[in-house]
Parts: sequence; structure tokens; C-alpha cells
Amino acid sequence: MKTFIARPGIYFMGAIVLDTGVNFGIFSRNATEMTLYIFKNSDDCEPCFSYKLDKRVNKTGDIWHVYLEGMTEGNYYGWIVDGPFDMKLGHRFSAEKLLIDPYAKCITPKNGCPKSPRKGMILDTRTYNWSDDMKPKNEFRDTIIYEMHVRLFTANPNSHVDNPGTYKGVIEKIDHLKDMGITAVQLLPIFEFDENDVVGTNPITGEKLKNVWGYNPIGFYAPTSNYLSGDRKILGKLGGHVIEFRQLVEALHKAGIEVILDVVFNHTGEGNEMGPIISFKGLDNSVYYILEKNKMYYSNYSGTGNTVNCSHTVVKELIINSLRYWYGQLNVDGFRFDLAAILGRDSTGKWIGDLSLLKDIADDPVLSGAKLIAEGWDAAGGYFLGEFPCGWAELNGKFRDTVRRFVRGDMGQVEDLATRIVGSPDLFRKFGRRPYHSINFVTSHDGFTMWDMVSYNKKHNHANGEYNRDGDNHNNSYNHGIEGDTLDPVIIRLRKRQVKNFLVILMLSQGVPMILMGDEMGKTQQGNNNAYCQDNELNWLNWDRLEEFKDIHLFMKNMIEFRKKHQALKRAHFFTDTDIDGDGYRDITWHGVKACTPDWSHHSKSIAFMIDGGDTREIEEKDNDIYVVLNSYHEPLIFELPILRNGKKWYRVVDTFLEEDFLEDPTVVKRKKYLVHSRSSIILISK
Repeated sequence: MKTFIARPGIYFMGAIVLDTGVNFGIFSRNATEMTLYIFKNSDDCEPCFSYKLDKRVNKTGDIWHVYLEGMTEGNYYGWIVDGPFDMKLGHRFSAEKLLIDPYAKCITPKNGCPKSPRKGMILDTRTYNWSDDMKPKNEFRDTIIYEMHVRLFTANPNSHVDNPGTYKGVIEKIDHLKDMGITAVQLLPIFEFDENDVVGTNPITGEKLKNVWGYNPIGFYAPTSNYLSGDRKILGKLGGHVIEFRQLVEALHKAGIEVILDVVFNHTGEGNEMGPIISFKGLDNSVYYILEKNKMYYSNYSGTGNTVNCSHTVVKELIINSLRYWYGQLNVDGFRFDLAAILGRDSTGKWIGDLSLLKDIADDPVLSGAKLIAEGWDAAGGYFLGEFPCGWAELNGKFRDTVRRFVRGDMGQVEDLATRIVGSPDLFRKFGRRPYHSINFVTSHDGFTMWDMVSYNKKHNHANGEYNRDGDNHNNSYNHGIEGDTLDPVIIRLRKRQVKNFLVILMLSQGVPMILMGDEMGKTQQGNNNAYCQDNELNWLNWDRLEEFKDIHLFMKNMIEFRKKHQALKRAHFFTDTDIDGDGYRDITWHGVKACTPDWSHHSKSIAFMIDGGDTREIEEKDNDIYVVLNSYHEPLIFELPILRNGKKWYRVVDTFLEEDFLEDPTVVKRKKYLVHSRSSIILISK
């Protein structure tokens, strides 16, 4: 067994490489013994060195620490932590488990060793060099988000990349993102996770189900090895987890695209009382998790078995330091927080908002430039949309639901739709927030794709092995006459038109639009609205559909470009309902089939509005006036156009009913009225 010189060390968390050795620090308040194990190889079952810490010299407060002189990066490590196994006190210590350091920068793939299936890898983060990488620092209001999954994006052989399903595979497809006009990718979780922790098989195909989405992290610092190219063990030895992720960030930045990480701090992959002991449970279970009154059981606000105790000082520090590492050292641009409502609860589950970790993150001096996006609900019934502290943007679930219902043709949606179009001031005007704090979306990873939204009335999740009980039952979708795939050209044309109507509303609304990966090419999951366990062709992006849905792809590109060109669609302040530039029109006016006479009734299924391009406080150069009609009625309607002054005329840019749905060279509208066909949208601009 190799020998290193052990000294007391300092109370810094994690494994920190210094000039002549490595300092190790780890938290445990209730442990009685702490032993550090060092391994030469990632799949070694027995350590090459071990050191039992002496609490008299190797412990400061609740931090255990040791400095190993002669230790270098590239070695592997873990902790054996002993203490009471007392369910009444919530303690689950076990001297039989090698635990992962929560601050480990790399975590090895799982091996066959029962006692040490995973280890942390020692990395020298001082060598990180970002001199050639510059963050794009795109303004939030100019952002176009593309929510994507690293593996599913290129796993299909028809992606024709050299490294399918990997960080490198995404790099090979950056031109696709850039061509669309995307300014930020939002990556589904890349914290290390066990893709095989889903138990069960696909009852249709018999294949093993996998945790492909990755919403069960086992560490908050390490990029997952699941997306490495080539041999994971060899690349893991070289720290490839970090290297290839950094290469992806740098390549996206060179294309002007920001990187937003979907981060999961609300729960871990250790599950409930029946789940494995991997890290937090064995280090100090009663500190890291919220427990029930009977401390054998875990509070389950996440719906996955456990809830991280985000109000505890130690946990807060872990999370903030993790964010600082990803933002400051791995150079990402922002974060989307899964079930972020949990981060706003105290240890009893009460929502404390401005007094919580959420406020600490928003006020953190390192993270002040990061884009922070919250999912404002959790699985325990918490729904705090619009209640997050200043500095947070939020996924606008009300926008999603209202737009879906309106396009489907539901009654009683017009008034709320108008509120969503203007940036949801009912939610976001509070606390000094802005329209761009509303992240507008129609589809996201957990739910129907946009094509399935217009092709299915009900979810079809039988392949998940849960008898179709999983996934949301309230999708506000409509199949337009036939459930699922069809060759009927009339239905296909109508479905495509409805997709375009979704895109019109999404791109013309105040706030930040988010697009789901594959919606630009009619991605279908055959009605599965919870494809978290499907690592197969059902879930892989089918790049052949890019040709089949080239009209949708082109329309999306054009709508993104239209949004980028018009500053009036990206306001930094909410509409004031006043005539700022004195041209006789307020900054936004509402219309119906008669100009200036909107129909707000419960039975109304159409609305028109005009944005005055000159009525903005923050834009020196005036924009075009923009007139929009959204008609979800089952019959065509004739709309009287607002009168323009100073010789200006209306020009058609979009009519989703027509074959030429988007005109790059708009044509003049000669009449004072416009026939808007059923389930169609139009956009006119003034010149």
C-alpha cells in the first residue's frame, strides 16, 4: 500500500490540489469516525492508501480535513464514514459504504465493486484556462432559448455525426442551432447520474428502461460521464468529463450561443428510505434531507422520494459553491432550477421566498451576471409563480396553459391571453421585475412535443411500464379529428397551421421565448408525454423529419428573425397604456372585427392588437407598428384594420393560412379590411 505524508490540513471543502499535495475537507456533524480511501484506478475495489482522521487534529467545527503531501491529481478517492444508525434521530451511517464527496469535480462510472462502485477523481482546477473563451453575455430580453438534451439531440444514426449522443455530437450540430437563430441552449441535467437507476422494462419492446433525462443527480459538481465520446473509463481517467464539457461550452460561445444548465438541487438519486446510500445519506442524513416526524421517512416535495434541506446553512453553501463553480470556472451562462419552489421552503416545508436560498442566490456577488430561471412549482402542491425574489426569471406555466387552450379553440381565454402576450404583468410587475422575467413556452421536455400537441387528445405512455398512469393528464391538446399519425392531407395541413399559430404567439409575446428541441422538425414521441425513460428512437431526434417538416422549420427560423429585428417585441418595461410619442395611439391597443373594439366576452375566440413601434422608452430608433390577429374561431372573420397616419400603409408579413405563410418582402394590404381564415394568424407591419 502506497504511503503519503498526512498533515491536519485546512477546512476547505472537497479535494483541492496544491503545490505539494492535496487538501481534503468534508462535512459531517454527527459522524464519529472518518476515513479517507485513495485508489489508483477507477475500477479498483481496494484502496492503495487509507487514512483514519483524528477528530482532535483533523476536525474544525463540523469539517473533517487532512492534507496528503505527495498526492497528485488523477487519483481517485472516497470516504468511509461511521456513526450511529439510529432511525429515531434520522442517522444512516454505515462503515460498509464508500461515499462520494459532494464536492467531487469528477465521479467515475459505476463499477462492479459492492463497497466502492463509484469514486471521486482528484482534479487540479487551477489549470483551467478560458483565455480564448468569451461569454456572449446576450441581453436577457434578446434571448431565444432552445431546451435540449445532450444525448437525445444526436443519438439517432440519421444525425450523421461522428460522435452521436455526446458532448462532441452537439458541437457537430451547432450550425443547425446558429442557422435557426438560437441564442441560448438549455441543457437537461448534466450533473452525474446513474442512467440505470430506473427499474423495469418496456412492456412493448422488452428493452430495459433507462433514466435518460438525468433528473436524479448523485453529485452537484461533476459533469456526467454518460455523454463522453469513446471509452468512458479511459476518458474518465483523463478527466474527460470536464474536458469534453468545457469544449462544448467553448464551441457554443464561439457561435454566440449561451449555455444554461438545468440544475437539480431539490432532490438526489439516493431516493427514499429504500434507496441506496451513495453520498449525502451516509455523510449526515438528518442535515442534508428534510425528514418526516418519524425520521425513518423522507419528506417528498419533489415526487422522487426525498427532498434536499435547502434551508440548512451547510446545504446552502454547497449549492451556492456549486453554482459558482459552474458559472465561474466552467464558464456556463446561467441556470434553470428544477422544482425551484423547494429552494424557497424552510425545513418544515413552509414557503419563505425572500428569506430563502433563492434570495441568497440572486444576491450572490459571483452569480450576479448569471441568468437565473426558476420552475415555480413543486410536487407537493406548491405553486409560487410570480413570487420569486427580484433577479429571478420564471417558467411561465400560465402562458403555456392559456396559449394551448386558446389555439385549441376553448372559450373564455381571450382576456387572459392578452395578459400573457404583454408579458404577464399580473405576475412579474411585482418586486421591480421586467417583462423578460417571464420565460414563455408552449412545450418543454416534460409533456407533449408541439407536433403531438396537435395530434393527440390523450397521453400514450404505455411504453413506460406504468400502465399509462404517469405523466400529466391535463395537456390541453387536440388531435383535429384523428388520434395520432394520419395520411389525411387536410388534417396534416391544419395541424401544421396550428403549430405556426403557436409560434406566432410565442415569438410576438413580451418575455423570453423557449423552444423545445425538435419542435422545428415536428418531433413526435407517439403521444408519450413523459419520455424520461426512453433512450431509443421514440425519444431520439429524428433528423429525417427536418425535410418532411421543412415548412415548419423555415417558418420558425423566420419568426425568430422577425422577433430579433423588432425591438418593440422585446421591451424592457411593461406597456403603460399611454401614447408616449404623441401619434394618437397608445403603446398597445386592442381590436376586434371592428378596430378599437375588442371582444372580451367568454364566447370570443379571436383577438387583435397593435403595438405602436414609437411608444418605447428604451429604444432611440422607432420600430414599425405591428398589427396582429389571432383567430381560433372555426369560421373566417373579417377584421377592420386600424387607420395609419402620415401616409403609412399596412404590409402583410404572415398569414398562416396561406401557402406563402411568411413573406421576407412584405406586400402592401390595399384594403381597409382583412379576411382572417379560421384557426389562422396574421402579422402586418406599417411602412
